[in-house]
Amino acid sequence: MKYGFIKVAAAVPAVKVADVAYNVAEIEKIIALAEDEGVEVVCFPEMALTGYSCQDLFKEQLLLSKAEEGLMMLLEYTRKLDVISIVGMPIQAGGLLLNCAVVVQGGSILGIVPKTYLPNYNEFYEKRWFASAQDLNPTDLYLAGSPVHITAEPQLFQTIDGVKFGVEICEDVWAPVPPSNHLTMAGADIIFNCSASDELIGKHRYLRSLVAQQSARTMSGYVYASCGFGESTQDVVYGGNAMIFENGHLLKEGERFSLQPQMVATQIDVERLRTERHTNSTFINAQRNAQAAIVQAKATSGAYPFRLVREVSAHPFIPAEGVMAETCEEILSIQSAGLAKRLMHTNCKQVVIGISGGLDSTLALLVAIRTFDLLSLDRKGIVGITMPGFGTSDRTHDNALRLMQSLGVATKEISIAKAVTQHFADIGHDASVHDATYENSQARERTQLLMDLANKYNALVIGTGDLSELALGWATYNGDHMSMYSVNGGVPKTLIQYLIRYIASLPAFSSERDTLIDIVNTPISPELTPADEQGNIQQKTEDLVGPYELHDFFLYYFVRFGFRPAKIYMLARQAFGNKYDGAIVKKWLTTFCRRFFSQQFKRSCLPDGPKVGSISLSPRGDWRMASDASSALWLKECEELKED
Repeated sequence: MKYGFIKVAAAVPAVKVADVAYNVAEIEKIIALAEDEGVEVVCFPEMALTGYSCQDLFKEQLLLSKAEEGLMMLLEYTRKLDVISIVGMPIQAGGLLLNCAVVVQGGSILGIVPKTYLPNYNEFYEKRWFASAQDLNPTDLYLAGSPVHITAEPQLFQTIDGVKFGVEICEDVWAPVPPSNHLTMAGADIIFNCSASDELIGKHRYLRSLVAQQSARTMSGYVYASCGFGESTQDVVYGGNAMIFENGHLLKEGERFSLQPQMVATQIDVERLRTERHTNSTFINAQRNAQAAIVQAKATSGAYPFRLVREVSAHPFIPAEGVMAETCEEILSIQSAGLAKRLMHTNCKQVVIGISGGLDSTLALLVAIRTFDLLSLDRKGIVGITMPGFGTSDRTHDNALRLMQSLGVATKEISIAKAVTQHFADIGHDASVHDATYENSQARERTQLLMDLANKYNALVIGTGDLSELALGWATYNGDHMSMYSVNGGVPKTLIQYLIRYIASLPAFSSERDTLIDIVNTPISPELTPADEQGNIQQKTEDLVGPYELHDFFLYYFVRFGFRPAKIYMLARQAFGNKYDGAIVKKWLTTFCRRFFSQQFKRSCLPDGPKVGSISLSPRGDWRMASDASSALWLKECEELKED
């Protein structure tokens, strides 16, 4: 395991019913493939050694004897291999015949897990052949040439890197209280399920939902391998389901009804799962008394260099295309509901918003429109104020006016140039020096105007700053940093563009569509320094602090999962590929870490605003951090990153 990742696989081998030698040979092929690909644990279907659909042949001593010989062959085959294999087979224990999963590594049996819940309905009559783990007394066996202990007590298997996993078998996960509940409460990071589930109309969809929910509920990885082609089709068909989930999210899935054997492999981020668990008090409370015996796996050669094989989204805040509209609508509803409550609580029927013609103020205005319509308030109660300064371009100025007029809000234009010039004179600042004083004086003048006009109109100042700016501290303290309610504080910059595009696509905003699209396409800028001779924006935010798509990526993994810079760097290189080389990613990751720590003081006194996603930097909610916390550890690791 490296960077918290463990590579696992769900295997669906070719099978012939009751032909153990054939089945062993096919299992060995996949074990060899798993070993070659650096898989650490591979899971096979239920009764993989014999075939699941043997029915009354399970009563035959010859078949049971050959199954044990088949296990002996697998032990010999794996003697010099690192991969851990989980294989289903029938096992006799005293007077019981049990449906078991055998965990094998390096020529040894690490443990045996008997099935707990046996179906006895429709086409499945397992109780005709097998006893439940609930009927088993702890027993010592001599199996496949080795002494082993078999018990119904919960047991966990631990890899050399400390990853714990548990095993359950098919019907177990369908039970009201699956064994995996106890196993994960006792510390299992991953559950492997050896299964044999037939195909019926709609069943696969239900099965996926069931396994996804179990993975999410237990905050675990879940690897599901079920019987496929070659099982008897006398009455039912087995589709060969192979699925790997991580905390409810499907990472990879095999091809159903494939006539060929297959192995579905990917990496599960155990570090991510553990972070989710230790920040979830409900999970912590639930696991208080859970215990299980731990079986230690053998040391491995570690001969395989780490290579991330799973996909990493470059834009973790952006919803998938299939749910884009639904998600955008949900976000806007959260923002509008938050603002509506604040307006009703304060008995306020007017708001003041500074409209720059940029992304953030545009979204804030659209949220205000939606809220006023929701409350049946006159849109003229929304006072949009554009405040051109030394760096305002014609493009943003015209877009701001055009949008406000089209939306039917009260519009006001106040130039700040004269007031700021007077302020420079008052404080003795040379206006030709375009430093922080030059820029922040403009931002604070704008905020003063908004606050004073809010008093005049008995209105609330609506904040426009977004989550990405808060993370970087890219806001003037007591300038655009301050408002009476901040509707965008939970929305990252990369997502705002999609929200505006979504609104532009709605029939109700057809008149504003062209303006909204142009705003989305305008370079992001605070416009605090003069434009060039052609009136074009010179001060581009992403030239100064770095691409927002990188910073949003860093923010997501830093705050959501607490990942260290080395892991975030590795994930970013995987996600963005050749778009940014290692030096660029390292540069802006260092900038992110430096600014995130140094700018906490601005987040410690944020105005109220709604959380809309999995991340918030509110000092009253998700993120509480000392304003003077040292960034030394993080910056040192950034410095040591190799620009691969």
